[in-house]
Amino acid sequence: MTDLLSRRAVVAGMGVLGLGLLAGCNPARGLEFKYGKNMSNEILGRSFSLKDPQGNVRTLSSFYGTMPMIFFGFTQCPAVCPTALARAAQIKKLMGRDAGFLQVVFITLDPERDTPEVLDAYVKAFDPSFTALTGTPEEIDQVAREFKVYYEKVPAGDTYTISHTSTSYVYDSRGTLRLSLGHSLNAKECTEDLLTLMEIC
Repeated sequence: MTDLLSRRAVVAGMGVLGLGLLAGCNPARGLEFKYGKNMSNEILGRSFSLKDPQGNVRTLSSFYGTMPMIFFGFTQCPAVCPTALARAAQIKKLMGRDAGFLQVVFITLDPERDTPEVLDAYVKAFDPSFTALTGTPEEIDQVAREFKVYYEKVPAGDTYTISHTSTSYVYDSRGTLRLSLGHSLNAKECTEDLLTLMEIC
């Protein structure tokens, strides 16, 4: 076999626990991930409303039926953002036939410089299926607070950069937050947890 991970391989050995969880995905019944953090008891990002580069209003419900993975950043980010998006593209490759279920969503923290055209070109350079969201500075600030995402403009010569939270947030197909993936995790580790989430929820 290649490096492609299968759902069967991920859940092999879960036994009775896995069979029980398949019945309902109740976080109180022991949803666990090997690498990321179980976020099932957290309520974040339920009511955000932003626009995609085509001007369409997107909310969490816009992504029902998929597994959205949401990441905050900005297109002039020197390292963290391109690394996270490149990892997300690799994750989709590792997911094989399940790749279409993962919807990567990039929310800009720099709406003043990240125009819709710039955002669209940026995310699609990593994968054509990726989407970006933007809004007014006030709307972005509200959404960041709703996700408990830290960000701050940092002067850099005659311009600025942005220091920000580097976590990716993953929801199940019904819009319930389930998993957070730290920036230090590699694509294979993230894929294993994502396929576990797909199998259980």
